[in-house]
Amino acid sequence: MAMSVGSDSTHEDEGIVDINTTPLIDVMLVLLIMLIITIPLQTHSVALDLPQGNPPPSTVEPKVVTVAIDFDNSISWNGTPMSSEADLQAHFMDAANQPDQPEMHIHPNRLADYKTVAHVLADAQRLGVTKLGIVGQDQFMEGQ
Repeated sequence: MAMSVGSDSTHEDEGIVDINTTPLIDVMLVLLIMLIITIPLQTHSVALDLPQGNPPPSTVEPKVVTVAIDFDNSISWNGTPMSSEADLQAHFMDAANQPDQPEMHIHPNRLADYKTVAHVLADAQRLGVTKLGIVGQDQFMEGQ
């Protein structure tokens, strides 16, 4: 008679009573993968009414105002030095009150203080200037 190893039982014909769950887990994983593959991707879209065709080109050239901030933080309006902050704000208010606002091109020197540039931008926005941009950024590019 053979000796059974690792069992306290003396009966040789005892079967394993536990259910084998491995096939059940395999079936569940296959079903889960099939479910993931068949679910459509959710797209977040917004319906917009876009104009059809190309708009006609503008016949009027926009007026451009250049506000330069020099290395010593002095500010000039189209080449005319501004004597005070109130003078600059008056120019911004005049430009903002025009029916067709001019484009404001802020041209800071690379050595100008950030505080001065931010202050000029904040004044322009606060006083109602909507066409505002910073130009001359090529001087800040690496490798030049």
